Parts: sequence; C-alpha cells; structure tokens
Amino acid sequence: MDRRTFIKTAVSGSVAGYQLPAFGGQPVAPGGVSRLTDRLNPQIQQARDAARALLQPSARELDHGLQLHHDSLVFDAYGFSPRAAVDGDALARAVEAGASAAELRDLREEMSMTRYALDPIEQQEYRDAWRAAGVTCIFQNAGEEGQDPLRLLKRLARFTFATDMLRGFVSKAAVPDDILSVKKQGNHCLYLTGNGVPLRQQWISIPDELRYVRVFFQLGIRMMHLTYQRRNMIGDGCAETANAGLSDFGRHAIAEMNRVGVIPDCAHSGWQTSLEAAQVSEKPVVASHTTCAQLHPHIRSKPDPVMRAIADSGGYLGICCIARFLRGTGDIRAFLDHIDYAVKKLGPEHVAIGTDVAYTSQNAAREQKKVPPGARQRTAFRSLWPRDDFRASDRARASLAWTNWPLFTVGLVQRGYPDDAIRKILGENVLRVTRDSLGHVP
Repeated sequence: MDRRTFIKTAVSGSVAGYQLPAFGGQPVAPGGVSRLTDRLNPQIQQARDAARALLQPSARELDHGLQLHHDSLVFDAYGFSPRAAVDGDALARAVEAGASAAELRDLREEMSMTRYALDPIEQQEYRDAWRAAGVTCIFQNAGEEGQDPLRLLKRLARFTFATDMLRGFVSKAAVPDDILSVKKQGNHCLYLTGNGVPLRQQWISIPDELRYVRVFFQLGIRMMHLTYQRRNMIGDGCAETANAGLSDFGRHAIAEMNRVGVIPDCAHSGWQTSLEAAQVSEKPVVASHTTCAQLHPHIRSKPDPVMRAIADSGGYLGICCIARFLRGTGDIRAFLDHIDYAVKKLGPEHVAIGTDVAYTSQNAAREQKKVPPGARQRTAFRSLWPRDDFRASDRARASLAWTNWPLFTVGLVQRGYPDDAIRKILGENVLRVTRDSLGHVP
C-alpha cells in the first residue's frame, strides 16, 4: 500500500495510530462547559450574540454543540494568540523622541504580542479570550512575512518569550503529544509556523541556501509559507497576475522541508504553485487558512483541482474567518458554507478551520487614542492586492470573531454533521498532519 492510500484509510480510525485520552470517547478539559459561556466581557459577549442571532440554534443544538466543543481537541489550523493593547503612553514617548516608522511598527508589534505576559490587566484579557474560545492549540503565526532569517526571528522570539513567561497557562508545543497533554490538563499551547522559508539569499548552492530550514525547525517552527502574496524564488504568490507555479528551487525547498519535518503551507501561494507543491511533496501539503474558489474566486481561495491535490497529499484545507474572502453573506453562515463545500469535495478528513483572525484586547482603542497619528506610508510590497471595495458589516465581522469558536461547533451541529466528523474538522485533522509530517525527528 502506498503512502497516500495509507493516509486515506488511516484517518477513519485513531489519529495517526494514537488514541485520544477519553471520557465518553473524547478528551476532556477541566472546568465544564460553563468555561465557554460564563463571565464573558462585553466585547466577547457582543460577538457571541451576533453569531447566535445569525445561526438561531435550538436549545438542543446549542447544548450539544457547546458540550462537543468543550470535549474536543480544538486546533486552529492557522491563527493568532489573543493580542494585547499597546501601551499608549510608551508609544507616544517614542514618537516624541523621534522614533522611525520602522521602530514604531516594531514596538507596536512587540507590545501586542508580549504585553499580556507582564501586565496583569492585559493578561486577564488574554486568559478570558482563550477560555471563551475553548481552543486547545493555535498553529501560531510566528514569523514576519519574508525569507530573511533575521526578519523571521522576531515573532518567533516574542512567542517563545510569552510561552516561557506563561507556561502554567499557555506553552509552546514541540511535538503533537504536547498538544494532547495540554488538552488533558485544561491548558493551552502554541504550535509555531513561520510566514516564509528562511533563505540565506547568497545562492552559493542549494544545500547552503536551505540550511536555515533545519535551524528554524530546531527553534520550534513546524510549518512554513512557501510564498506570501508575491513571487519569490520558490514560486508565484497568490497576488501575482502570472501563475507560473513552483520553481526548480521550490521543488528542492519542499524536499528539504519534507526531510526536516516542516509542513509546506500554500495558503498564500498562487493556484499553480499550490497545485505543484501538493503534487511533488512526499508529505502532506496544506492550505492552512483559505476558502473555496467555487463559492467566491478570491485570490486567496483555492479551486477544486488544487483542493483535491492538497487532500491527495494527505493535507487539509483550513477555512478562514475573513469576510472578504468568504463573501456571500460575509458572516458565520458563509464560513459554514465554505466548510460544507470543502467537506462535500474532500470528505471531513481533509477540512479544518484556520481562522486567520485574533482577539484584540478591549483596551486597545483607549490606548491607541494616546498615540499621535503617524505620517502616511506607502503600501507594503507584500500587501499589493487587487483593488477590493468590499466592506463587511459590523455584525458579520463580529460573528466571525476568534472567541466564537464554540459557535462554529454549534453551527456544524446545526448543519447535521456527525460528532466524529466535527471532531476531525475542529482539530483531529490538523493533529494527524502534524504527526505525519514530523515522522522521525531528525
């Protein structure tokens, strides 16, 4: 039996040969369902109300969905740890001292990604968001978009610091077993992904150019974007008007990622690049946070042939919570429509949820008012998207809030999915891919 046939037959049983710790067949986090619904701050409650108003679940659907969510391993296929508010006074002082735009951007990012580790008010926001979402693990964006190793190190350092400081509540997972242990304890963790393949950019030889892939794996990175919007030496990104696909060097890059144990992620890659990546990889390729092009052909979506190739590689399609990518109603109902379509085409074994959104502290607006406005800046190269005038309503955006994860599960219950399929979509598929990709740690 070949590898891909084995994957297809194995997913119907335990997760890559590992039985999840069980209570009534499911893993359990201490604290009960009330963890998901009690003591919600006004921002979280408003988002919860928006989603419930759109879904209008029955009492039975709501109760069953919340219990199932609580009991399941919930693994965000690509997302962001809850974000802190900046320290407005500190940012204002930096502006007055003449800090450059790059310095201010870096300071702002550092505050949002680490301030909750030390500030008790922001830490409460952070804990409340995790509790309300009921998420076990996030495949955390831990690398700024690009290939420069120094650029990719910054976010990795910040999330390493945050998990070091909060290790009794949220930890850095190194292997899939860590995630299962965290679920059993009722805590949370981050499994780290970089937003680019680190390259030396000296072009002496292919092995020399790719040697930082292993270094970043050793630092904890378990997934990497092949491209980010634009064309690079690996292939064409999703925002290029061309659709040239994977380069010769890109094939070597994927082979090295397979060897080391890093998952190739084509979420921001062009359609041909995505297709060829899935076809040449010897291990699963994923589109960690995307949508279905058949429902709305956004550049960040994937068409049916690409979706099928990803599934055939053993990977998954992670449906995101970005209204402009989803379109239709642009809310939680459109999000569920994309899940429905992907399941219909690929089966529940190859569909996940990669939110691509974050909870931001309800103190953020107040702190931002303290910061003097900066000068207008040119659009970043990575953000040169086609013009898009779509604007989602406030209710639509609120319904897709990261803290609404429990209602994503309720929505799947409402649409008639059996519990075992829902558990796969919520996290078991992502866990399976982490296991199949890691293999023997080199």
